[in-house]
Amino acid sequence: MTVPEDAPRPDDEALAETPAEAAAEPEAGSEVAELQDRLLRLQAELDNYRKRSRREYDEAQRYREIDLLRDLLPVLDNVQRAIEAADKTDDVESLRAGFRMTASQIEKLLGSHGCQDIPTDGSPFDPTVHDAIQQQAVPGVAAGTIVGTASRGFTLHDRVVRPAQVIVAKED
Repeated sequence: MTVPEDAPRPDDEALAETPAEAAAEPEAGSEVAELQDRLLRLQAELDNYRKRSRREYDEAQRYREIDLLRDLLPVLDNVQRAIEAADKTDDVESLRAGFRMTASQIEKLLGSHGCQDIPTDGSPFDPTVHDAIQQQAVPGVAAGTIVGTASRGFTLHDRVVRPAQVIVAKED
């Protein structure tokens, strides 16, 4: 049996488009264009978000100390008043009391911002928070114990701001 040459082949039928398929092709094209537009808009939105976040972060970093400064300014005012009072009086004891109150005010302010004093005298030497500037033989004190403080140290939350400079007992 011979097949006439002009008879449709099964492959040709599969390749032929139906009117419904031909109509679906422009719809698919518009859907692709719509998705590309949506993708471009989302990319632009993400880029804007990144830029805005970076600006906000930079601004927060630039002004992060503002609360501390607002709290320090009244202390500075008190120091200025003490200086003015020192010019007008010879009463050393009242000046000393005024400076003690100012120092106490500063310590309280530092504590309210999470800054704490590092314990020293009588505590064991800890190289993570103490800086030994001298060793000294002290009878009756175990080696490695702090026997003096040259300058106080401070931590901010769990980070050392400044290690305490200390004198450490050594063996006789």
